[in-house]
Formats: sequence, structure tokens, C-alpha cells
Amino acid sequence: MAVIVYMTAPNPEEAERIGRILVERRLAACVNVLGSIRSIYHWAGDIQTETEAAFIAKTTDALVPALTEAVLQLHPYEVPCVVTLPITGGSAAFLGWIDEVTRKEP
Repeated sequence: MAVIVYMTAPNPEEAERIGRILVERRLAACVNVLGSIRSIYHWAGDIQTETEAAFIAKTTDALVPALTEAVLQLHPYEVPCVVTLPITGGSAAFLGWIDEVTRKEP
């Protein structure tokens, strides 16, 4: 089953670096770097506000554990955002492409 993995990084360059590695390793068929966002969150007992970059990967549910582990190793944050959302419908050709690309040997 195809899924989307939503992630954030400190800046677009870091999101692109991580995204490129995920695609090179075929852990994702595609990564979109969405650009700057403002994030407001609790951390270390305070409310923080930071500029970050959002990025999403299109992959399969079977690859989520490996993709997550790769992001945790590559990411500069102590606790990076890596969350998976199911894809419940869409273009059959596109969903098939995600499956095909992520199954090929590097």
C-alpha cells in the first residue's frame, strides 16, 4: 500500500539532502520539499517558534520502518518529525509507479 511520510527539517537544503538520500536508496519513489513553514511547539519546557522546511516522501508501507530509521540517522534533530499517512485513493498509474520504483534494486 502506498503511503505519504511527512517530515520537517531545519531548512530546505537539509530537507533536500535527506530527501535525495531516501530516493537514491529507493526508500521513497519521490520526495517533495515544500519549503519554509513556521512551527510552534513545546520543547524543553517552553513554547518554541522556528522556521523549518516541510518535506514529504511517497513510498510503501513496507518501507516505512527502513525509511524512518534512515531519517533518524541522517537528521540533525534529536526528535525529528517523521509521520506516516495512508493514501486511500488516487491515480492507479501513479500509485503503481510508487510501488514499481521502490521495488527496483539500486
